[in-house]
Amino acid sequence: MTAIRLIVGLGNPGRDYARTRHNAGFWWVTQCAEQMHIVLKPESRFFGVAGRDMSGAEINLLMPQTFMNLSGKAVAALTRFYKIAPEEILVVHDELDLSPGVARLKQGGGHGGHNGLKDIAVQLGSPQFWRLRIGIGHPGHKNEVANYVLNPPRADEADLIESAIIQSLVLLPEILRGDFAAAMLKLHTKA
Repeated sequence: MTAIRLIVGLGNPGRDYARTRHNAGFWWVTQCAEQMHIVLKPESRFFGVAGRDMSGAEINLLMPQTFMNLSGKAVAALTRFYKIAPEEILVVHDELDLSPGVARLKQGGGHGGHNGLKDIAVQLGSPQFWRLRIGIGHPGHKNEVANYVLNPPRADEADLIESAIIQSLVLLPEILRGDFAAAMLKLHTKA
């Protein structure tokens, strides 16, 4: 098992985007930081808001502030500085192909049209990082996707997304030690 040393939450910076579906990764990392008592602060050298816990195993949290399409710039800067391999990274992001209330873990694979994942894979030179996919649902037509992800979820969807975030945060100990088999079993078999 390879322990996770970096958790990246994807989203867009600024108040205009704070409650949009595309920022589900930011919501997750914000709650993770609170749970782990990690202070997040702007780090210009990493092009993002970052925090670090050194009390046990080294863990870094990062929310790129480069806008979604350039997320890899921030991830690459931090991973080069701390010498973190792609397999030691968990990227938390919104997922159109999952319904609100659903969260899924996987390693590697394609980007599925998600520009944040695409840029991270290019910048790292590998798609082999872990992903925690937070379901936001799909608007039904590909021409509506951009508008959909850049708007807040309906109240009922927001409650389901929050529930998925809470359920997946419960698995943080397994995730951090790299026991993804146990984490996936618990997460993917929820009733």
